[in-house]
Amino acid sequence: MQHAVGSPLPPPQQPGQGPHAGWASAAHHPGPHPGTSQGPAPVPPPPPAPGFPAPSGPVPAAPPHPVAGPPAAPDATGHVPLPPGGPVGVPAAAPAPAAVPDPTATTLAVLLIGPAGAGKTSVAKYWADHRRVPTAHISLDDVREWVRSGFADPQSGWNDNSEAQYRLARRTCGFAARNFLANGISCILDDAVFPDRPVVGLGGWKRHVGPGLLPVVLLPGLDIVLERNAERSGNRRLTDEEVARIHGRMAGWYGSGLPIIDNSQLDVPATARVLDEVLARAIASPPSW
Repeated sequence: MQHAVGSPLPPPQQPGQGPHAGWASAAHHPGPHPGTSQGPAPVPPPPPAPGFPAPSGPVPAAPPHPVAGPPAAPDATGHVPLPPGGPVGVPAAAPAPAAVPDPTATTLAVLLIGPAGAGKTSVAKYWADHRRVPTAHISLDDVREWVRSGFADPQSGWNDNSEAQYRLARRTCGFAARNFLANGISCILDDAVFPDRPVVGLGGWKRHVGPGLLPVVLLPGLDIVLERNAERSGNRRLTDEEVARIHGRMAGWYGSGLPIIDNSQLDVPATARVLDEVLARAIASPPSW
């Protein structure tokens, strides 16, 4: 199962599904731009009354219909209308080749990928806390655990109910990310996305958040992952065998084109600094996934 900090192992991708299956772009709806008035249809002049000559010369045009103005101010209840949360686009490249973009001052959507015990949650929280622009950390685990009755226990294995719960949690996280981004707030999401399950993994996140999502893989060595997993308690602690299987499948990200950070010898602040360096390169030259 794909799980941000500890999960059962989901089955691999079924044969016949390509590595980029399901990476659909946001739908484009034809029609006029929302909020733009089309104005009333032209009305022909009335016929002349009996005994009077028809008017000569051009008919004066009807006055233009007023165009909608800026959003209304907050009402008495303090409600402020929010802009629509559309999919996030690909970040614009730096204006000059020599200029290095500053990822700490740019509105971004980041997906931090890694196995249980990679340190995704710790790095994501630290990175969000130390940016110069407002940034939200959206944890798939936290959203999934809102379900109290019928909870999908990571130690109980992978089944239809648990897969449905994870799909719902990802859609909820994606919706939250789009709303944050629409209001100028960056976000970082963390999830254990497997390279052999693109439709429900990376492709699903692209559909939920948008094509501008920047995925980065956090993949320390197996011994580090096992050590961190041993420090866990409750249902977030997995068996060593399960951790080893998850880590082995995560190795499939090598050669995928995604940036990979080996944080085996890095603490959380150092990993966050490397993450900024990786994101700066991704903003300057967005990769094709």
